[in-house]
Amino acid sequence: MSTLIIGITGGIGSGKTAVTDYLASLGITIVDADQAARVVVKPGTPALQAIAEHFGEQILQEDGGLDRRALRNIIFNNNEERRWLETLLHPLIKDEMLNQLSLSQSPYSVIVSPLLLETDQHTMVDRIAVVDIPAELQVQRTMARDGIEQSQAEAIMNAQAARETRLAQADDVIDNSGSLDDLHQVLDQLHNTWRAIAAKRSSD
Repeated sequence: MSTLIIGITGGIGSGKTAVTDYLASLGITIVDADQAARVVVKPGTPALQAIAEHFGEQILQEDGGLDRRALRNIIFNNNEERRWLETLLHPLIKDEMLNQLSLSQSPYSVIVSPLLLETDQHTMVDRIAVVDIPAELQVQRTMARDGIEQSQAEAIMNAQAARETRLAQADDVIDNSGSLDDLHQVLDQLHNTWRAIAAKRSSD
């Protein structure tokens, strides 16, 4: 397991995937909270069975998998049901992420999560890196990527931690308001910084 764990977060449309894709190309282990969330609700898992028993069969697809859109529609405006789901899933997601981290052989490892600061996932990391872009650009990129209207993009943003809140907790800020080449230059510098921190930690 790596000696240093970096937590990467950012609002919807900020470019977390572009960041982690590049770091992965440099040989860094990426543990994705969204992917871990999919693993723990695969068909046949106790978690999916509990969700189906609680919400009913309408949240299952024909193949037995979870219908994420149907579930999202139920919990989006229902705080009590959302809390029930989070209480069930967050510990399972955390265990899955820890399991993936334990297999890492890279100089440092990355956890990427849109809810890093909103959940206790931030307790798993040594440094927090926030992918940051202006709110207007965030809305534009989200609309273009997901094919949704501006009001829906803004509603999703408003449900997440405020930009100022994220930045206040950041050890490193990744400015992604420019081109992909600009982003890669920023990441090359951070990659070297994080490798140096990890090397120092392992030698102490």
